[in-house]
Amino acid sequence: MARRRGKGRAGKAVAGAAIALAAAGAVAAALGVDLRSYFRESEAEATAETPATAEIRQTTLTETVSVAGDLGYGDALDLGCLLNGTITGLPAAGDVLERGDVLYDVDDTPVILMYGALPAYRPLAAGTEGADVEQFEENLAALGYDGFTVDDEYTDATAAAVEEWQDDLGLEETGAVELGRVVFTPAAVRVDTVDVQLGANAQAAGGAVLTYTGLDKVVTVEVELDYQELVVVGDPVTITLPDGTEATGTVTGSETAVSEDTGQGGDTETTTYLEVTVAADDAAVFDSLDQASVDVGFAGDSAADVLAVPVEALLGLAEGGYGVELVDGDATEVVAVDTGLFADGYVEISGEGLEAGQSVVVPS
Repeated sequence: MARRRGKGRAGKAVAGAAIALAAAGAVAAALGVDLRSYFRESEAEATAETPATAEIRQTTLTETVSVAGDLGYGDALDLGCLLNGTITGLPAAGDVLERGDVLYDVDDTPVILMYGALPAYRPLAAGTEGADVEQFEENLAALGYDGFTVDDEYTDATAAAVEEWQDDLGLEETGAVELGRVVFTPAAVRVDTVDVQLGANAQAAGGAVLTYTGLDKVVTVEVELDYQELVVVGDPVTITLPDGTEATGTVTGSETAVSEDTGQGGDTETTTYLEVTVAADDAAVFDSLDQASVDVGFAGDSAADVLAVPVEALLGLAEGGYGVELVDGDATEVVAVDTGLFADGYVEISGEGLEAGQSVVVPS
């Protein structure tokens, strides 16, 4: 039943179309119109393509040299142990540690992170003087301890504050800071790798207990020495993310590095390059990414105040060289051009009669 009703509707539709077509033909005949010719002309108008055009621009072109880089946290630094004993506590890779946090435990006592550029190199006690004393006291004050003056003198007042700090950590209250109890880094750190196991001898651990990085994600790029003139610390760069999004960045570091590759025959090939570090101007662009591959664009050659067209507008001429197809009203003319710098999808052109604002055909 349903099937029969469906056929009936289809039949009515076909019949209706036939009636409408016949009616249209009758009207056309009455008006003296050749319907077949009308449809052919309409079809031709519908399929005719108007060539796409672009204007000749007067602009400054800057070549971009793109180099693949790796997004990460930069170089990892070793962090060792100066205390004797057994490793009894460790962080996990990826942990973020700040001032006052426990880095690891030795003999069930904590080694504490503090901020500073000067490494710990001696024990501190009443009567000690120096820049390392001031650095330690700055941290002690930042952690909320008081009653002493932050300066380069470790006084009895400092020792009293240290005793309070030691009590809070569960340490013996000596008022002195043994070498190795505190480790200084420039700022908060992210644990990159943990290089020992629980139960290891702290002094026999081979140097590093763990490696750490800063918290900010950066791009590391290996640049061939042929392009070293493009790398200037402080210069702007473009960063192209995996999804094609572009962000601005800045060169923050550059140093010469050497890699060695051993071939199948046992020969070692040495390559010297620049290891370049790039930071995004807006660090948030990396928030959704972790150890991704990105491209970094360094500014290369530049051509100021030149005429330029999209690269697609160039035509290869039979006699050699290139030309562009100028548009003048409904007419076009191919003229020869000399090409210069290619950059950002545009090419510098020069030639007789060329002016900014003229239109050129851009083949689709």
